[in-house]
Amino acid sequence: MGGSATSSRGNEIDQQFMMMALAMARRGLGTTAPNPSVGAVIIDKTGHVLGRGWTQPGGRPHAEVVALERAGQAAKGATLYVTLEPCSHIGKTPPCADAVIKAGIARVVCGVQDPNKLVAGQGLAKLREAGINVVENVLANEAHWLTLGHILKVTRSRPFVQLKLATGLDGLIAPGDGEPVWVTGPQARAQGHLLRARADAILVGIGTVLADDPSLDCRLPGLEQRSPKIIVLDRKNSLPRDAQVSKSGRKLDLVSTDNLADLLANAADEGVTRVLVEGGPHVWRSFLDAGLVDEIVHFQGSKDVGSGGLKPFVDQGLELIEQSADFEKVDQRMAGGDKMMSYRNRQSMKAI
Repeated sequence: MGGSATSSRGNEIDQQFMMMALAMARRGLGTTAPNPSVGAVIIDKTGHVLGRGWTQPGGRPHAEVVALERAGQAAKGATLYVTLEPCSHIGKTPPCADAVIKAGIARVVCGVQDPNKLVAGQGLAKLREAGINVVENVLANEAHWLTLGHILKVTRSRPFVQLKLATGLDGLIAPGDGEPVWVTGPQARAQGHLLRARADAILVGIGTVLADDPSLDCRLPGLEQRSPKIIVLDRKNSLPRDAQVSKSGRKLDLVSTDNLADLLANAADEGVTRVLVEGGPHVWRSFLDAGLVDEIVHFQGSKDVGSGGLKPFVDQGLELIEQSADFEKVDQRMAGGDKMMSYRNRQSMKAI
């Protein structure tokens, strides 16, 4: 007989360990493309953690396999918490569902189903057919958001798009003068570097390169190797050879198209699941006008930029997002003396 087909948000204990699995998945963001970053936790009947894992760099091995290897023989009769449905097809590695069954796992608690047509519920069905008790949709909203880059890639042929902007207290951005101009302090900038580490690609317009000559790398201690590829919108092929991005040694794509949907589709075809759009105003506005933004992260400094400042969205200020019906402010916190605010697209937060 197959296992029970339970679908619920789970009890408090299930939510507790799913939160741990989500934390595991978060560790892999920016390193697992073209695969999603997945987290897995295995516990015994007393709630003791037997093994934890997350998708490894390059997308393999998968989180479930890592956790099962750490749990060893103790995995028999245990519960597996996994943020995304275990795969059921043979790719470059054997199906994770088979590994879960072979290990003798008795119960699987899953965050969200995988919309990939090669999986799409088949992994969970396979587990149930093997007699495993399966619980679905535990902290589904959180798992959906964390996995959104993968979900969008397989359902809409585009990556997750995150805009990052920094303004002064007056809501204006500082014009560049050949090098970056900081309007926030070191703690806020460190958070910005963490966003870079969790992206597969950073996108800027040629105007930002010419004005600021940014390096667009991650300079957090221990995460320097997490600097993603660079995409520059450059219709006139005017990128200077001595620009920091030209000399970075990282993969650099120069894109001349005005069609952002095609640009994102091509990026998805190359395995990109998460894009961080760093500027400038014309680029930010273009992505917003095209309806291609999933999240906006706004860092606001404690001092005004002043009369030389620019509006972040060409002819409009922060009211464009603060008064938008499309975005919901989901978080605000302090980063040193600066504010860090996150706005999420309401449609992107919904399960697809």
